[in-house]
Amino acid sequence: MNYRCLCFVVEFTTLLSLAQGQVAKPPASAKTKAVKQTWTPPRAADGHPDLQGFWSNNTATPLERPKELAGREFLSDAEVAALKKKAGEIFNGAGDAAFGDNVFQTVLANVNGTKSGFKSTDGETGDYSSVWTVERDWDNRTSLIIEPQDGRLPAMTPAGQKRREANAAAINRPASGAQDRALQERCITYGSPQLTAGYQSYYQIVQTSASVIIMTEMIHDARVIPLDGRPHAPSTIEQWLGDSRGRWEGDALVVDTTNYKPRSFLSVSSEQLHVIERFSRSGPESLKYEITINDPGTWTKPWSLVIPLKHSSTPVLEYACHEGNIGLAGILAGARAEEHATAGSRSPGPK
Repeated sequence: MNYRCLCFVVEFTTLLSLAQGQVAKPPASAKTKAVKQTWTPPRAADGHPDLQGFWSNNTATPLERPKELAGREFLSDAEVAALKKKAGEIFNGAGDAAFGDNVFQTVLANVNGTKSGFKSTDGETGDYSSVWTVERDWDNRTSLIIEPQDGRLPAMTPAGQKRREANAAAINRPASGAQDRALQERCITYGSPQLTAGYQSYYQIVQTSASVIIMTEMIHDARVIPLDGRPHAPSTIEQWLGDSRGRWEGDALVVDTTNYKPRSFLSVSSEQLHVIERFSRSGPESLKYEITINDPGTWTKPWSLVIPLKHSSTPVLEYACHEGNIGLAGILAGARAEEHATAGSRSPGPK
């Protein structure tokens, strides 16, 4: 079994709290305290901020704000402490692992008392233990999405909805061929930008005055981003990771990416996808990663999110996943065996 190939399901839920198992609404007078910036980012040889190193995305904050938290951008410190404590109890290596935003959903349900512990929903051989995952980073935000201001994804276009439905249908039927499976399952790419947190969710940044390289641990994808002002490639040249061009705006590295292949982002994007990323040092051990998604072929309006990356002393490790791996061969062999068994059960018996 290829333990590196996982499809992650993005799920979202409510937030509840400490004493009563419910998240209390903070007083109207509560305000976020301003923190004076006293730290100066290190500089590379060319004078720009030094972004180099290994960075982790292990945030527990969900992509979308749960509907029950409408209007609440932040949690209280007490609520965050309760969630972090419960997460340590549930995902201590002794039970099943949860991935993506399912971690947030599970912990919240346990704090609320509507759920006890966590059990993988498929119940099949090969379920992952939580020993495979890392401890998540909990903060006060209720969503990674900052625009729209409600912290929710915009509505999808009819074409986007059709692609999403086709993906679900493909997962729930025997694969007719390799092309019938998800890109990440085929070890081609997890797409860009990479939003997965808590499982092989590390980056390495290498920087020169002429270009920046950003590599993700998942399927060891690497983007070489020129900084010399050259134009994008012709629109007819499409790539899974798109065509990126970088520039400095003050102390922020801005990366403009076009020319994506369809379905290269979250498995639903169109060839109209246009992404703007901003990388800026926010502290000695932190990197602010801002992303704006503009894909009129998939969503009815642009949306933006912020992912907090933390410096890691551990390098990006080998990701043992490649196209044509043994896991895909087993999936296709199983599909053919299932079809054979179904056909046999329908055959008329001897007369």
